[in-house]
Amino acid sequence: MKRLLACTALIAITAAAQAPSNLVVEGVPPFPDALVEKVRPYLEVRTASFQSWNPARAEMLISTRFGNTPQLHLVKMPGGARKQLTFFPDRVLGAAFRPNDPNTIIFTKDVGGGEFFQLYRFDVGSGNVTLLTDGKSRNTSPRFSNDGKWLAFASTLRSGKDTDIYVVDPLQPQSARMVLQVEGGGWSPADFSPDGKQLLVHNTISANQGEFYLLDIATGSKRMLTPKDAPIAYFSGAFSRDGKDIYFRSDEGSEFHQLTRLHLADGRKTVLSHERWDVDEFDLSKDGKRIAYVTNENGVSVLHVIDAATGAAMSIPKLPIGLIGGVEWHPNNHLLGFTITSAKAPSDAYSLDVDSGKLDRWTESESGGLDASRNIDPQLVTMKSFDGTTISAFVYRPDPARFPGKRPALIIIHGGPEGQSRPGFLGRNNYWITSWGSRSFSPMSAARPGTARRTSRWTTATSARIRSRTSALSSTGSRAIPCSMATTSASTAAAMAAT
Repeated sequence: MKRLLACTALIAITAAAQAPSNLVVEGVPPFPDALVEKVRPYLEVRTASFQSWNPARAEMLISTRFGNTPQLHLVKMPGGARKQLTFFPDRVLGAAFRPNDPNTIIFTKDVGGGEFFQLYRFDVGSGNVTLLTDGKSRNTSPRFSNDGKWLAFASTLRSGKDTDIYVVDPLQPQSARMVLQVEGGGWSPADFSPDGKQLLVHNTISANQGEFYLLDIATGSKRMLTPKDAPIAYFSGAFSRDGKDIYFRSDEGSEFHQLTRLHLADGRKTVLSHERWDVDEFDLSKDGKRIAYVTNENGVSVLHVIDAATGAAMSIPKLPIGLIGGVEWHPNNHLLGFTITSAKAPSDAYSLDVDSGKLDRWTESESGGLDASRNIDPQLVTMKSFDGTTISAFVYRPDPARFPGKRPALIIIHGGPEGQSRPGFLGRNNYWITSWGSRSFSPMSAARPGTARRTSRWTTATSARIRSRTSALSSTGSRAIPCSMATTSASTAAAMAAT
C-alpha cells in the first residue's frame, strides 16, 4: 500500500501541480497546498526557439510563450527585448522570413491542437495576417524558392489523406496549384532548384526508409533519384547552389545517418561526414560554400562546419553541452542561428559567427524563478545487456553535500522504441533531484545513435538491463520501485522509494 500511494502521489504531482478545471480526477488523494506551491515553479519554465533570420539584418525571429501558447517574437540583438508579433489563442508553429523580403513572414498554425495546419502570411509593417491555404485541409512542409517567389507545400486538400504537392505565390493566395498528385501521406517538398524550375520531393515510407524524386514543375514529370523499394533511410534533401548536386542524410552502407552528396548527372555519391555518429540535421550556406551539420554523439549534440566542396572541417568553438536544433545560415554566410537546450537551462536562441568564433545567446528564458545553475549535469554511463549489446544511460546525481547517504531513484524510460533519452532540460523532473535528492536514471535507445535497425533487440535488452540496474542501485544504497506514469510527452516509467 505504501508503494502504491507513493506512485499515486508521483503521478499526481508530475501531471500537474493542481488539477485544472477541465480534468476529471478520480481516485487520486488530495495533496497539501504547501506541496503545490513548492512544485509550481518547476512547471513554469519558459523556452525560446530560433525560427529564422531576418534576410536584411542580423535579427532573429523566435518562438516563445508569454501567455498560454507559443507565439512569434522578433529579437534585434543578442539579449535584446522580445517583441511579440502574433497574439493568437492557438499555438504558432514553424515560421520563416520570405527570402530577400524582411517584411513578410510565413508561419504555420492549427486550431485547438487539431493538427489541421494552415499556412499564413504575416506583414511585419502592418501586422496583417493572410490565410494562404483552404482553412480545412492539413498543410505541411512549406519550402521557399531561392528568390522567394514561390512557396511549395504538401496538402491533403484533394483527398483528405494523400499529401499532394502544391506551389503558391505567397503574395497571391489564389495562385495555389497542385504540381504533383500522389498516393500516401508521407510526401513533402524538400527544396527548389536554384532556377526554381524543379522540386526535390521526398517520400517518407518509415523511420528507416525514404525516397527522393526530382520533379519538373512545368510538366509534372518526376524522376526517382534513390533505389526503388530499398530499405535505406534518405532524409533532409537540399540542392547545391549550382543545381548540379543534392545533399541529404542517409544510412546507405552504414549504421549511421551520414551527410551525403549526390551528383545528379551520373548518380555518383560522396559521403561528407565521417563521424561514427548520426547526422541529425544540416544546412547549406546561402553562397553554397559551407555546410553546418549536427551529430548526435551518445545523445549530446555536436555542431560541425565543413567546406561544401572538399568536406574539410573548419575549426569552431565547442558549444554548451546539450541539444542543438534548427540550424540555419544567415544570408551573410558567416552567422549560424540555432536553439540550444541543456540540463542547466531551458531552450534558448543562439548564434555563432563561424569566422570569428563568437557565440552569442540571444534569449535567456525564465525558469520559474528558480536558480537554473543548481540543476545537475548528467553523467553518461554504459552497461552490457544479456546479449552483449552496450546500452548507454544518463544519470543525474544529487549534490552529495545537500543529500548525503541513501537516496531514492527515479528511472525514466523514453517513448520508443525509436525514441532516445537525451541530456536536455529536465523541467519538472528537476524537482525530484534538487528538492528530494533523488537519483535520475534515463536509459538511451541503444549502444549508440545510428542503430535504428536494432531497436527491437534494444527493447528486449532494455527491460533486462533495467531490472539489473535496479538491483545495482539497491546495492549502492538506493531503492528503486517501478510504477507506471503517463505524461503528455511520452510513456514514462518511474521508480521511487523512501530513503
